[in-house]
Amino acid sequence: MARDTTDFRPIETVDELVDYVAAGNKPREKWRIGTEHEKFPFYVDGHAPVPYGGDRGIRAILEGMQKTLGWDPILDDGRVIGLVEPTGQGAISLEPGGQFELSGAPLETIHQTCREGNAHLAQVREIAEPLGIRFLGLGGSPKWTLRETPKMPKSRYEIMTRYMPKVGTKGLDMMYRTCTIQVNLDFSSEADMRRKMQVSLKLQPLATALFANSPFTEGRPNGLQSWRGEIWTDTDNQRAGLLPFCFSPDFGFADYVEWALDVPMYFVIRDGQYHDMTQFTFRQFMAGAAHNSVPDGVPTMGDWANHLSTLFPDVRLKRFLEMRGADGGPWRRICALPAFWVGLLYDEETLDAAETMTADWTYEEVREMRAAVPAKGIGAEFRGRSLREIGREVLDLSRSGLRRRGRKNRDGYDESTFLSTLDEVVARGTTSAEEMVHAYHTRWGGSIEPVFLEYAY
Repeated sequence: MARDTTDFRPIETVDELVDYVAAGNKPREKWRIGTEHEKFPFYVDGHAPVPYGGDRGIRAILEGMQKTLGWDPILDDGRVIGLVEPTGQGAISLEPGGQFELSGAPLETIHQTCREGNAHLAQVREIAEPLGIRFLGLGGSPKWTLRETPKMPKSRYEIMTRYMPKVGTKGLDMMYRTCTIQVNLDFSSEADMRRKMQVSLKLQPLATALFANSPFTEGRPNGLQSWRGEIWTDTDNQRAGLLPFCFSPDFGFADYVEWALDVPMYFVIRDGQYHDMTQFTFRQFMAGAAHNSVPDGVPTMGDWANHLSTLFPDVRLKRFLEMRGADGGPWRRICALPAFWVGLLYDEETLDAAETMTADWTYEEVREMRAAVPAKGIGAEFRGRSLREIGREVLDLSRSGLRRRGRKNRDGYDESTFLSTLDEVVARGTTSAEEMVHAYHTRWGGSIEPVFLEYAY
């Protein structure tokens, strides 16, 4: 999750909120790629989860990385809960159950993204392995119960933990037992944002299918390929999922802002303290409802930025677009996810083709596809065709977009090489989740423990 921000400019009108988002418009030459990935820390001896404190805990990893990298600590009530590169080019943060997240720098190519991921994983291994800790690349916690999962000392998570059971059945699982790979991409205008939002919302269930990688819960198969995808179907439906109004031909920044205004808030920060705001929507906050609830109940642009970061649609709009459909996975997937979306959205010819392909896909149809994917993966069907078949076509589109971009590494390879792990999924006809379940029933001998060897970074 994003690092919470402070910006003390008071808000006076809704138009200012629209302008805030629209300020994300960038010319093509300034488009960048921001990749985030999360992973589960575990003790090599016994495969237990890693708590925050102690000589061999997550705090010790963060402190060790702070010394190694020279990054600035992010503090919450005096405790280090993350690190940020001094010029803002990347951050390391903690998810509620200790999931370790790299929020990468805004980069120009997937080659740079892969080098960034490699460097991060090498750095974190250097600090964690002497402590007997490694990291697991899965979309869902495969072994530990919710009770066994540690809780990180972040104030916003305390507020969310109290609130989630009031608005859905799976919010705590989302917080404490899932990991994702995400890519953040730019747009040049409102019209460009609309096209990218609509294409990526419609294709997000396909991404979930291709990246399905969470088939185990509490030590055994859960009957799903993306348990993480299933969790998102009932986390907090006021702020998550597909957004029907985004399918409108005239969807724009103001529509998203109007929706966001009526979603309950989580918190505001005043003088470094988090205040629970779950009883108010942002619209109510702007109308003065919190004057007696928090010191200085006047909403600020920092409050708005933080509120936008607590909305969880399948594609999230801030000053960029966030692709949120993929399970966490092995290293190759960290490179494949941004490659998949950059190929589709950053090349005009490919975006035209993807828009044409999905032009008449309706909200209801996409919602049905999204509902089928957690159990069926690429075997789910859309209009009588399997997502395996559709995925092959979409991967071809993405590949053509990456080749036209022509961003080559020193060996002369373009970014399309990073799609190979997804090409394998459609060629095999099985997701990594299905491969894991097969291994569980055969060579793993009905044990979950080998996953901590074979899917560790």
